[in-house]
Amino acid sequence: MTPNRPRTLAWAALALLLVATAALADARLEMQALGRKFLAAKSYHAVMTSSDTRVPQMEMDFVAPDRYRMTMPMGTQVVIGDTMYMSIDGRTMRIPMPKGTLTQWRQPGTMMSEIDKNTYESLGTELVNGKPCRKFRMVPKNDPSTTTLVWVGADGWPAKIETTGKSGRKAITTTITYSRFNDPSIKIDAPR
Repeated sequence: MTPNRPRTLAWAALALLLVATAALADARLEMQALGRKFLAAKSYHAVMTSSDTRVPQMEMDFVAPDRYRMTMPMGTQVVIGDTMYMSIDGRTMRIPMPKGTLTQWRQPGTMMSEIDKNTYESLGTELVNGKPCRKFRMVPKNDPSTTTLVWVGADGWPAKIETTGKSGRKAITTTITYSRFNDPSIKIDAPR
């Protein structure tokens, strides 16, 4: 071994550590940019599928600033501000919700705080619905047993999010696919 070999190995190890740290920082910055863009969305459509048989599939539409429509096998729920309308078997009930129940998650401070509670790793590129997306792994610092994979399209919008965690002793995987960002044809009105 040459006298400079240990020094070269130390520098190489330091360089790898710096590259890995920069990649983690870049992944966090990309997730922060994704969070800001997502908060700025005027509308979108999402389809959620889950291995949890209680709610195996749900479709959701969102219209800024505070309108949601969730369609599930058991019926449809519409949320406008702090009021929920539940339609089941042809009947609609109007239910007041505690102030800020959903709107708190549309606040930049809340979104960035949640993003900062996780560690991130860039996993390269993968196709989602035939389109190349950047793929990231997100692990909550307070629950390393839960992992979320995030695919971001070339347009900067989330294409797909997949979370695997536990509910009791059972592992549950939930996948959300997104589409129709800023589509003006998405309308959400209170049921009559």
